[in-house]
Amino acid sequence: MKKYKIGYTAGVFDMFHVGHLNILKRAKENCEHLIVAVSTDELTESYKGRRPVISLNDRMEIIKSVKYVDEVVIQEDRDKIKAYEKYKFDVLFVGSDWQGDEMFIKTEEYMRARGGEVVYFPRTEGVSSRMLAKRRGDK
Repeated sequence: MKKYKIGYTAGVFDMFHVGHLNILKRAKENCEHLIVAVSTDELTESYKGRRPVISLNDRMEIIKSVKYVDEVVIQEDRDKIKAYEKYKFDVLFVGSDWQGDEMFIKTEEYMRARGGEVVYFPRTEGVSSRMLAKRRGDK
């Protein structure tokens, strides 16, 4: 039996790469049902300053095809507390690069008070969508 019943993670998942696969695999190893939220183009642009290369519909189809994923939803808002209230997950899986960020500190406190948890996974070194775009010549 896995440690958690319902897990949740979110991301842009642009230019899908092994780092994305690793977080989804590790998350599924720890929960029975994994919900993955894919950020809209507008949300991504609002905090990253650029739109994804791959369309939202295509990114969702890619995530749906990953065997570790049980459910795919759209992320229109980065507020993880709202997501927690909507999807009632036991655990939020996040990359370790977000640890210590104010948004996640608040989310940790909120979830802990309700019996939930935030689990941070280390990033896969040497790969990111931004690195892939730079190799290709994008800014």
